Amino acid sequence: MKITIDEIDTSIIRELTNDAEKPFIQIAKSLNISNSLVHQRVSRLKQSGVIEKTEVKLSEKHLGYETCSFSGLILSEDTQSAEVIERLQEIPEIVECYYISGKYTLYVKIVARNNDHLREILYEKINAIKSIIRTETIINFGTAFKRNAPIPEVGA
Repeated sequence: MKITIDEIDTSIIRELTNDAEKPFIQIAKSLNISNSLVHQRVSRLKQSGVIEKTEVKLSEKHLGYETCSFSGLILSEDTQSAEVIERLQEIPEIVECYYISGKYTLYVKIVARNNDHLREILYEKINAIKSIIRTETIINFGTAFKRNAPIPEVGA
């Protein structure tokens, strides 16, 4: 369901993007609107799917995952992707999985304790999935930035 986002919605989204735990009463005060209006707007934004969910973002490094990589997966048959995805979901170190175009069928993000652990994940877990014929892996040296999609301008 597509909705029209106005200036109030945009301001509320910005406030929540900066701090998803910010109490609605504080958002209302900073925007000079009523607390009930913030509740109504957030509910509408959630129902429409603009706000998918509020979640806790864990620090991979603080949890002991020093190595982060991205792997393109080449399958013997693209029609086997559903089965491969089921198997990939069993590997907890794979934290994201995407369908993509190009030479890969799937692209995954892997977190590992170190390079030895990454090698173990690739060789013993991912390559053990019979439909995967090859992986190509890139090690991430750090995230320069990560952000949400831009909020459309009012009236756009």
